[in-house]
Amino acid sequence: MRFRQRFNNAISGVVAGLALPVMAFLVFFLLTHHGLSVADYFRKVEGAGNISEIMSVSVFSNIIIFLVFNRLDMLRASRGVLGITIVWAFAVFAIKLF
Repeated sequence: MRFRQRFNNAISGVVAGLALPVMAFLVFFLLTHHGLSVADYFRKVEGAGNISEIMSVSVFSNIIIFLVFNRLDMLRASRGVLGITIVWAFAVFAIKLF
């Protein structure tokens, strides 16, 4: 019970909403890098024009933590995850637009 009380705030949700997409990207990178360094991988992705697609897949992982927080009745943390996911969505839209 103390876990829920301690981490049921928007800051925990924002931190989780920022960290999980980064971890999802790292997993995605490890599965698809084919011996490239991180810098070379970014150049390859940018050259192919797939930055927004990779960001979208990474941010999609936020649904997992959102549903976990929601299931544990940690609604303030869920609100933080939802807020940062909306910010990510605007960032993906801006990248796609430009």
